[in-house]
Amino acid sequence: PNITVVRDHLFEAIGRTYTDHEFDELCFEFGVEVDDVATEVIEYTGDGSKQEHIVYIIAIPANRNDLLCLEGFSRALRVFLGTEKSP
Repeated sequence: PNITVVRDHLFEAIGRTYTDHEFDELCFEFGVEVDDVATEVIEYTGDGSKQEHIVYIIAIPANRNDLLCLEGFSRALRVFLGTEKSP
């Protein structure tokens, strides 16, 4: 399965920013793959506003259901990077 995450939201959750190449390398070391980097217009339903965001489409292994959301993926990366203790 794939997840689509807004780059800026992901980097905020990780606590650090990366270039696209650096993030691709991090994902490779972690064991997932960045399938695509795209620009999408995202509508916020609360106020109906739309903004353009860069998104990462990331392939997640079938046995890692904990990575299928922004919170789970960013937490796993923080643990991998050593900035958060394993739960």
